Amino acid sequence: MPILGVLTGDVVGSQQIPDKERLRDVLESALALIESRFQARSDRYRGDGFQVALPTPAQAMTAAVLIRSALIQESASRQTTWDARIAVAAGEGTLPAEGALTDAQGPAFVLSGHCLDALADTDRRLAVALPDAFADPALTLLTRFADDIIGGWSRYSAEVAYHSLLHEESQQSLARRLGRAQPTINRRLAAARWPLIRDYIAFIDQRLSEVEP
Repeated sequence: MPILGVLTGDVVGSQQIPDKERLRDVLESALALIESRFQARSDRYRGDGFQVALPTPAQAMTAAVLIRSALIQESASRQTTWDARIAVAAGEGTLPAEGALTDAQGPAFVLSGHCLDALADTDRRLAVALPDAFADPALTLLTRFADDIIGGWSRYSAEVAYHSLLHEESQQSLARRLGRAQPTINRRLAAARWPLIRDYIAFIDQRLSEVEP
């Protein structure tokens, strides 16, 4: 079996979000972006659930943070933050030639699904699952720190993080893209703890890429 990156997730508190149509549009747009950018396949299930399979595991955490930042930046208000629980896994897996990902098979899908189930009993919204031979407790601890930072993002922090993941450019260029002053972008990146999150994503994606049959 090939090695895949797999994300399994669901929107937090989706039943309490009044504008479900807009929420659906934001999530579908985020998944479409992941598909086009990473040659991934995605599927929706149970209304607020989703799954993504990436042919390159080294892009899986980047994809997960893109999805979370896409949701957070579109939140209806500061009091009502949209977000998702996402379990990121890497391992062997096979995809159906066509149809839903529910027909996909392999340890990567099992790992990601079980990991998401475990998140449901906690206040955490991000986790990494690797095959036993590659498991590392330090990754769990690092991910808890990163998750705590991302969970505290405002819409503005999520916006600059989202575009920083999509475009490798200077703060001046990012300011022009978003129609903001450069000092504003600097403050928002600092509030997002972006250098730490950027390095965390790069580190985890590298570890995911090391998983072998």
